[in-house]
Amino acid sequence: MGEAGARAWIQAACELPAEALAQAEAALELLGARAVTLAPAADVPVLEPAPGTAPLGGRARIAALFPPGTDAAMLRARIAAGLGLAAEAISIEAVPAEGWERAWLDAFRPMRFGRRLWVVPSHAEPPAPEAVNVRLDPGLAFGTGTHPTTALCLEWLDAHPPRRLRVLDYGCGSGILAVAAALLGAEAVDAVDVEPQALEATRANAGRNGMASRVRTFTPEALPPGTYGLVLANILAGPLVALAPALGPRLEPGGRLVLSGLLREQRSAVVAAYAPWVRLDACAERAGWLRLAGRKTG
Repeated sequence: MGEAGARAWIQAACELPAEALAQAEAALELLGARAVTLAPAADVPVLEPAPGTAPLGGRARIAALFPPGTDAAMLRARIAAGLGLAAEAISIEAVPAEGWERAWLDAFRPMRFGRRLWVVPSHAEPPAPEAVNVRLDPGLAFGTGTHPTTALCLEWLDAHPPRRLRVLDYGCGSGILAVAAALLGAEAVDAVDVEPQALEATRANAGRNGMASRVRTFTPEALPPGTYGLVLANILAGPLVALAPALGPRLEPGGRLVLSGLLREQRSAVVAAYAPWVRLDACAERAGWLRLAGRKTG
């Protein structure tokens, strides 16, 4: 692949019923989409509906743009699982960058989560230098704090600093939660993801924040044995349920579990999956997405 091809962005598209668009858009953003657009199934471009108004009638085409370097086959499989579609229903194509990613980066501004935790891009000065500032730019792996589930997890970390704890961030993406946990006093953070670019981004962001010695990265099969005082997982409901037998035993007695990436109607399934290890009795919601938290008592 030439330089232009390597810099091409990846567009994934499919057709869905209009009533499924809002949930699909949120799920695509959680999977790392940098932009999501809607059009009628007849492929006539239209403007997206205004917030609070009904989306397009009938069926519609939803297209999502993912950063260069995204593994297309893995992306198709993840979207299919997240949206409940057959893999062949999702089209994948490369699109020219056309410089829009620079505009996205320039539009990314410092954001505060909770009382003193900020996410600050490299081109901006920290609004509160004395605060806990995570320096992070949009990159190959998702996770800048803009998605409701990431924001919910960052706010939880701000309110419950993991001082002197060993932390597991499962599905680390950009490493934003791992780095934030380290900056908030974690003794060590193990960050896990199936995608090489996510592990690369996590290592780069940990180094950028002076946390390279505290944040280690692993693929799931390479994660060494051990338990943690805090386990974080900001992924979709299906994987959360499937991972319960792997994540539940990773909690040390008294350890805390924080899960996000699920919708309101998926809460009971996730709670039931983790019931053998922890009672998820704390819940926060934003834009229809939930964060569940609980402590292991046994």
